[in-house]
Amino acid sequence: MERTVETTPEFINSGTWNKVLNYIALSDEAPPYLLMDRDLVAKKVSLIGKGIRNSKTYYAVKANPDKEVLKLMNSLETGFEIASEGELQILAALGVGPERIITSNPVKTFKFLEQAVDYGLRYFAFDSAVEVDKLARYAPGSNVYIRLSVPNEGSEWPLSKKFGVETDEAAALLVYAKEKGLNPAGITFHVGSQCNNVYNWNIAVDKAWELWEIVGQQGITLSMLNIGGGYPIRYTKKVADIETIEKKADKAIYQKFPKDIEVFIEPGRAVVGDAGVFVSTVIGKARRGDENWLYIDVGVFNGLMESIGGIKYTYVVGSRSDEKIWTIAGPSCDSFDVIDRGVELPEPEIGNRILILSSGAYTISYASEFNGFSIPKTILI
Repeated sequence: MERTVETTPEFINSGTWNKVLNYIALSDEAPPYLLMDRDLVAKKVSLIGKGIRNSKTYYAVKANPDKEVLKLMNSLETGFEIASEGELQILAALGVGPERIITSNPVKTFKFLEQAVDYGLRYFAFDSAVEVDKLARYAPGSNVYIRLSVPNEGSEWPLSKKFGVETDEAAALLVYAKEKGLNPAGITFHVGSQCNNVYNWNIAVDKAWELWEIVGQQGITLSMLNIGGGYPIRYTKKVADIETIEKKADKAIYQKFPKDIEVFIEPGRAVVGDAGVFVSTVIGKARRGDENWLYIDVGVFNGLMESIGGIKYTYVVGSRSDEKIWTIAGPSCDSFDVIDRGVELPEPEIGNRILILSSGAYTISYASEFNGFSIPKTILI
């Protein structure tokens, strides 16, 4: 197979790039497929949490739930954050112990709660009185932590609308949880996915400390702060690095909170995002009005759903032709299946490979078989 890519953006890991090119050159695997660099995943697992004292990392399974990816994570002895019985069943099949699993979804299904309790999970998030009642019934005596609403400015995927409560309500709910026989263990928040505003963590920590003090005065002693995820990766522009985020977060936490506090971190995108490269094929071109359209064999429905929410990917082709401005679309016959607009690329030939960088997170996990197109295979390299 001819090599169709000859240059690489300066920001991609050179080791990953070489692995990708070697795989394409030597494999007969038909695109589209997602290549995942196992060494880069392992590096991210070792790096995240290194800058925050007393921290434990729980990989957010939803970011990429491929079994081989999770098997790798398990071998690295990280923890896992889950939200459903399906995710729990995958981890159970891998032999992951319940002490390494938490669930931060504030609204859980009855089926999941039953299976989680049966498996031995002991940490559950909540943000409503109704959820407290559910937990008191299905998971009596369990450790619970309240989802606090915090600012999401600077995040490409805000998460502050669906979940989370303000300080006074959070305090009342923690008191209510204790009255119902649960163990109020801590506070959680989420600054938003792909957050490039490092000060969001400081603001969130300050707000969590205010709540910590309020409930402490009401006889509730908390022990854990869950700072969620949100660490960004590079798609098309520079972002705050892990070391900078954690240095600021650690300083903010230990200026206020007890020195023996446990800190939970729930990275997803930051672990797997830039370890992934989609290998796709150009299947069509057209001139429609004043737009150049490029059609590829992976789209919104079978892998690139986050493009609808504003994520912009970097694309690489091996062509030496003149550059044009493209609208890039997926393979389905649905007009919603448009991945990006205004993308500057050399004009490729039909059948050329097009590589989509930093595509390891929230791609396969969102994918469906809409219109009969298969979900791309994930391959660890």
